[in-house]
Amino acid sequence: MNRELGVGRLLIAIYGVFALSASARASYQLLTEFSQAPFAYSLSLLAAFVYVLATISLAKGWRKLSFLAVLFELFGVITVGILSVFVPELFAHPSVWSGFGSGYGYVPLVLPVLGLAWLLRRRNA
Repeated sequence: MNRELGVGRLLIAIYGVFALSASARASYQLLTEFSQAPFAYSLSLLAAFVYVLATISLAKGWRKLSFLAVLFELFGVITVGILSVFVPELFAHPSVWSGFGSGYGYVPLVLPVLGLAWLLRRRNA
């Protein structure tokens, strides 16, 4: 059995869970609490979109789009993480990526690193 295939399926499954959870959270926040933290909740929606895009592109084998989505995710979580530390008033209510994904056990920070490593390894194999 090809170990790369198993790792890829696990990665896609984790992205799928994050796509669902981030989409549900962002939808709820935008519909019920948007006026309380529009910036943070808009970022949650962006994160949800990126997770959906990464999930679909990884599952379909669209490597270039997968690479761009996962790279954007890494850039996003690092940028939002830094902003949430140095400009915390932007994040009175947390987003998926605030605090480098601390509300999700830092998985949003680790996941794109693993995704990029897997994509690069598959490309070079």
